[in-house]
Amino acid sequence: MALFALLGLPLGAHAADTPASLALSSHSLGIMALLVFVTAYALVVSEEFLHLRKSKPVIVAAGIIWILVSIAYHSVGRGEEATAILRHDLREFAELMLFLLAAMTYINTMEERQVFNALRAWLVSRGLSLRSVFWITGLLAFFISPLADNLTTALLMAAVVMAIAPGNRPFITLAAINIVVAANAGGAFSPFGDITTLMVWQKGVVGFWDFFRLFLPALVNWLVPAVILFLALPRTCPEPVDETPVIREGGLVVIALFLGTIALTVTLHNLLDLPPVLGMMTGLGVLKFFGYYLKRRSLNGRLPPDSRAGPELADLVRSEETRSPPFDIFQQLARAEWDTLMFFYGVILCVGGLGAFGYLAGASAWMYTGLGATTANVLVGLLSAIVDNIPIMFAVLSMNPDMGLEQWLLVTLTAGVGGSLLSIGSAAGVALMGQTRGLYTFFGHLRWSWAVALGYAASIAVHLWLSGAPG
Repeated sequence: MALFALLGLPLGAHAADTPASLALSSHSLGIMALLVFVTAYALVVSEEFLHLRKSKPVIVAAGIIWILVSIAYHSVGRGEEATAILRHDLREFAELMLFLLAAMTYINTMEERQVFNALRAWLVSRGLSLRSVFWITGLLAFFISPLADNLTTALLMAAVVMAIAPGNRPFITLAAINIVVAANAGGAFSPFGDITTLMVWQKGVVGFWDFFRLFLPALVNWLVPAVILFLALPRTCPEPVDETPVIREGGLVVIALFLGTIALTVTLHNLLDLPPVLGMMTGLGVLKFFGYYLKRRSLNGRLPPDSRAGPELADLVRSEETRSPPFDIFQQLARAEWDTLMFFYGVILCVGGLGAFGYLAGASAWMYTGLGATTANVLVGLLSAIVDNIPIMFAVLSMNPDMGLEQWLLVTLTAGVGGSLLSIGSAAGVALMGQTRGLYTFFGHLRWSWAVALGYAASIAVHLWLSGAPG
C-alpha cells in the first residue's frame, strides 16, 4: 500500500483531512480508486513505448477518482468535506502551475535569444581536451541547474559534448552520466533547481536559505562518481569547432530580469510571507513589457526607409521577415511544457483523492513510524530511480510526517539525486538518451550505477554528519 501511495502526487490533501472514522481505505470505492490510479500510472511509465503523453491518463484518472471520493463521502453525509479537500488541491496546483509557467517562459525566452547557444558555441570553439570538457560540462551543469531547471541544463551540456566529440560513444556515455548526476545534484540545493525543491519550499517545511545547507552533500554526490568516471576517460584533444557565439538583442537583459524576478520572489516570500508565485508572475509581467519593446524594435528595423522603396527592397524586407519573425513573448509562453503542467494537475488530484480515502495516512504510518524517518527518506530516493521523483515528493508532502528540518532536507536531497541511479530515473536522463541518439543508453548508464550509488551513499553520510542527525 505504501508503494502505491508513493506512486502518486499531492501537495494539498493531508492525511488528517480524511476522517479516521470513515476507514475508507478498505471501502470498495477506495480500492477501485487505487486500481484506477495504478492503471493510469502504468500508462505514464509506458510513455516511451506507447507514445502516449503522460498527462492524458492521469487527467482522466483524476476525474474518476474524485467522483468515487464524492460518492463515498456523500454516502456518509460528508460531501462538503470532499469538496473542501478538492478545492485545496486545486489551489495548490494553481500556485505551482503559475510559478512554473513563469519560469518556463523565461527559460524559453533565453533560448530564443540564443543565450544557451552562445554558451555552447563558446565552449566548442575553445579546443579543449575531452577530459577538460568532462569537468567543465559537469561543473556548469552543477552550477547552472540551481537557476535554470536541470532538464534544460542537461540538454545544453549534452549539446556541447555531442558537438565536440560526435560519434565517440565511450566518451559521450561517461560525459552524459556525469552531466545527469551533476544537473540533478545541483538542482537539489536550490528552491529553483528542481520541481521537487520548489514544492518543498512552497509547502513551507524548508526555508529558502536552508536549502543551501545541502550544497556540500550535493557536491559530494556529484564529485564521487565524477572522479571514478574521469579515470576511464581517454586522453585525447579533438579539433576545435569553428562557431561564433552570438546572443540576440536583449538576451543579457532577459538574464538580468530573470535574476531580478528570483530576487523579488525570495524577498516577497521572506519579508512579507507572500506566496512565491506572486513574485514570479510579477516578473513575468515585466518580461512581457520587455517583449513588447523587442517586438517594436524588430518591426521598426524591418520597415522600408520610405514609401518610395522599390520592389527589390520590399522583397528583401519580406525575405527578412520570413527568416526571422518579430519577437513575440506569447510564443515563448505557448512553448511551455504543457504536457508536464497538465500531468501535475492529474497527479495532484489523483493522490489528493487517494489521501481522502486514507491511503497516505497508512503509508506514512508504515514508513515514517515503522521504519523511521532516515530509513524512509533514503527509501524515497531509491524509489525515485524507478518512479519519477515529482510524484514521490508530492506524496511525502501529503503524508506530512512529523519530522524536523534536517530530515526534510534529507528527503529533499534523496528525492533530487536518487533519480541519477538509473538513466530513466530523471527527466534529464531520459532526455539525454533521446538527444544522443543511442550513444548514451540505459545499459550504458547501468554499467556505472555502482559509482553513482557510492555518491548517493556518500551524500547522505555527509548530510547526516553535518546535521548531527542519527544515521
